[in-house]
Amino acid sequence: MKPRIVFMGTPEFAVPSLEILIAAGYPVVGVVTATDKMGGRGGKTLLESAVKKCAVSHKIPVLQPRNLKADDFLKELRALKAELQIIVAFRMLPVAVWDMPPLGTFNLHGSLLPKFRGAAPINWAVIRGEKETGCTTFFLQHEIDTGDVLLQKRLPIGPDDTAGNVHDAMMLAGAELVLQTVQLIETKNYELKPQEDAEATSAPKIHRDTCEINWNQPVQTVHDFIRGLSPWPAAWTTMEGGQLKVILGKKEVSSPKSAPGTISTDGKTFLKVACQDGYLHILQLQLEGKRRMSTGDFLRGTNLAAGSVLK
Repeated sequence: MKPRIVFMGTPEFAVPSLEILIAAGYPVVGVVTATDKMGGRGGKTLLESAVKKCAVSHKIPVLQPRNLKADDFLKELRALKAELQIIVAFRMLPVAVWDMPPLGTFNLHGSLLPKFRGAAPINWAVIRGEKETGCTTFFLQHEIDTGDVLLQKRLPIGPDDTAGNVHDAMMLAGAELVLQTVQLIETKNYELKPQEDAEATSAPKIHRDTCEINWNQPVQTVHDFIRGLSPWPAAWTTMEGGQLKVILGKKEVSSPKSAPGTISTDGKTFLKVACQDGYLHILQLQLEGKRRMSTGDFLRGTNLAAGSVLK
């Protein structure tokens, strides 16, 4: 018999993994996801997680605990009698939760562990200029992202791929890996691979300060930084005292004639910024309080002068 599964996840990234399990006939007896939040225009709309919407559409019971250690939640979770728990883009779990099912609890992580342990593995892989990443399934243990590996799947990162491109590819590849992992666990015939801690790298949570562009670097580094934060939360710089987000760019390796951060533009079609060894052409941007737009649209609505300096 197929194992009874409880699935834990919140964002759109987790939905294909839940869908593929349902389509394969696995009994998903419950879903655990984030609590509903107020948002939208004026903060007056009740927002449900993507995983909750998916679960409700399939008539799967949904649990939305505020406290994962609360006795009431643990009682509800235990009553589902899951044999296996699967985590895709959810919160850190207490031992009382992940140690509950007899077949264990495994997590889908967006990197080739032990590389890029942490909250933002996709972003950091692109920021660091990696040419390859992937996803990993592993059994949970006490230290975050350190458990024994079940399966891995490799994915290429193209020279102009953004974190958004990689996210979308990994979302689908990860779902396939989740299904393969469940099928493997079903057989009870698998070998676990311990992670080599000495090879571990970090992928910490992205904060606003993390996203500020330093133009006094090689253009490749700046290009990787921008695409690693695109489309969200987006790299930013300061222009005339206001924040300017750079959503997309392309690099030009050359000998810049101006100091790093200096703008070159014809006022109509192009806008590029000097770096250490070239220029970063800005293709898409967003001024503070404005919508995202192409550089051409931006230049048509402003009198930005060449020689201005971004900081």
